[in-house]
Amino acid sequence: MLAVALLLVMLSPVRGSRLCTHHCQCFEHSDLVDCRARGFVSVPHGLPHGTWLLDLGGNTLTEIRSRAFAGLWSLRILVLSESGIKRIDTQAFFSLTFLEKLDMSRNEISQLPPDFSESLASVRELRLDHNTLEVLRPPCLESLESLEKLDLSYNRIEALEHGSFRGLSRLRHLYLQGNHIRALHERSLPMLPGLEVLLLGHNNITRVEGNALASLHSLSLLGLEGNQLRRLKFKTFLGLHTSGTHLQLAGNPWSCDCDLHRVFSKLLSVRHLHVDDYRNVTCHEPKQLAGASLAWVDSQLCIAETVTVLVITITVLVTVFSALIMAERNRKKKKAKGWAQCEAEDQEK
Repeated sequence: MLAVALLLVMLSPVRGSRLCTHHCQCFEHSDLVDCRARGFVSVPHGLPHGTWLLDLGGNTLTEIRSRAFAGLWSLRILVLSESGIKRIDTQAFFSLTFLEKLDMSRNEISQLPPDFSESLASVRELRLDHNTLEVLRPPCLESLESLEKLDLSYNRIEALEHGSFRGLSRLRHLYLQGNHIRALHERSLPMLPGLEVLLLGHNNITRVEGNALASLHSLSLLGLEGNQLRRLKFKTFLGLHTSGTHLQLAGNPWSCDCDLHRVFSKLLSVRHLHVDDYRNVTCHEPKQLAGASLAWVDSQLCIAETVTVLVITITVLVTVFSALIMAERNRKKKKAKGWAQCEAEDQEK
């Protein structure tokens, strides 16, 4: 989106442009600097101090060194996408106090320095998608107090450590799809009261603990499609008290039985919960139902289970009743035998 905006400015006949430092393109009267795909191996020096938008995408930067953007106090938007970045030094973003958008997508960043966010208190949108991040260790994101949108999709994150999102009280959109997350624990997502969109699709999530979503009081969209969920508990969603929360649950290897049917029935019956892709929720187990839609087989599942329960119950009742009858017959036989013996003894006397 930033590239499109920059392209519109470049094509505008009203605003002229000129070559500036290191063959970047500077746009007069707009403070936009285009350094995209210019063959840079490091952040160029001598850029105009009044630069408002700087596009350095498509280069081969490899490393963002300490104070690489020193002096660019006016910078609001910084694009560093597709630049082969592997390392971010401490104080890399020193002086970017007013930066609002930072795009570092499609690089090779495997970890963030502890002070990554120290100078980024004004950033509202941060893109780190399509990197190689494996873990988010606090306090690397803690100072992003203005952050509203965080894109961490398509990395290699396996777990959400406690405190990873501490300090992000204004966060509204969190994208984590396409990682390797295995579970959502009670302390995975605490203190995110304003979170509205949480995308966790296409991970390896096998379970969602009962209180994992309890603190997400503003959640309007939860994506859990394409994970490894086999079962689900209704109480997991009891803490969602928004006017409407949309759930995406298809593409999981569901183990279809009457219990799962009851869970989905309850979800569908709650006014503020909406399973958007219910018609695409399919069974993985048992084998005879593999690939079948839960919406199509749910009634049969419970009918079959009810019939089984009834058969077992009737069998037990018949067995018990038969045992009682046999016991009563034996009792009567013994009683009759006792009377017969008494009569025989009387006759002998």
